[in-house]
Amino acid sequence: MRILTALLLPALCCAQRWIPQPSGVTASLRGVAAVSRKIVWASGSGGTWLRSVDGGATWASGKVRGGEMLDFRAIQAFSARDAIVMSSGGGPLSKIFSTRDGGSSWQLLFDNPDPKGFFDGLAFRDRQHGVLLGDPVGGRFTVFVTNDGGKTWLRREGPATNPGEASFAASNSTVRLVGGDIWIASGGTGGARVFHSRDQGKTWDARQTPIRHDLETAGIFGLTWRSGRYGIAVGGDYKKDQDRSRNSAITVDGGATWTSAEGPAGFRSSVVYNKDLKAWIATGTSGSDISVDGLSWRKFDGAPYNAISGPWAVGPQGAIARLTR
Repeated sequence: MRILTALLLPALCCAQRWIPQPSGVTASLRGVAAVSRKIVWASGSGGTWLRSVDGGATWASGKVRGGEMLDFRAIQAFSARDAIVMSSGGGPLSKIFSTRDGGSSWQLLFDNPDPKGFFDGLAFRDRQHGVLLGDPVGGRFTVFVTNDGGKTWLRREGPATNPGEASFAASNSTVRLVGGDIWIASGGTGGARVFHSRDQGKTWDARQTPIRHDLETAGIFGLTWRSGRYGIAVGGDYKKDQDRSRNSAITVDGGATWTSAEGPAGFRSSVVYNKDLKAWIATGTSGSDISVDGLSWRKFDGAPYNAISGPWAVGPQGAIARLTR
């Protein structure tokens, strides 16, 4: 199997590259949500939202009314007209808005109820069921769930945190919904842990990963799953984006144990499993990598991107790109 992987990985790496798209904006983009091959949404600083319905050939963009000064670091989209965005920031700077008319109008769904809170990520498994993750308040991660499409949010008792532990809002990749299970990844000096809840956030299990967490700027930045058993966590230290030491981990037993992998080539903030390629794709401020087994990685692009969804990546200065082969 390892011989086959060694033969396949160079071919995949050489074939892949990001093709930049003309977004028409200069905002820092950290939210991206692919609905289909044609429909994709993105979000970022300065209240910015973007949408393409023709596979990235053209983009519509605008500002969320009432959120023009907010940094929308997460977006979840369900159709060409239906999307939800989440802003990150201290206290009242963390909010959730939705649109049902393709971005023409936006409705405020949820205000951060915690003056010292900070929203980190948003995930939906379908149009009705979602989870919201925030930094620790009172020694526990902030967790809210919705079962009605974001109209109401129910607070759960999030998992207890270690001193110096929090989450990162770099790519909307530290909270995931897989079936009915919630997964959370942490960073900071007390972090690099993965938390798991099987009952909508009522109880939690925690597992340590080998990803570096020696500084408050280090830990897990991205988490994703190929199936219920196979998952990848990526991260490192975002201030040392060329350092590849202990910046990824893999689980093959449903998150019970995590093992270090060989790479990627530097700090990585987001990771996805591409079903078409049957390979993992990771990206960050120093480039992107590909792996067919999650253990050995090869760099295929050097451009900086923050987040991935499907074949799409977004990054600084309005950068949007589509993966091609």
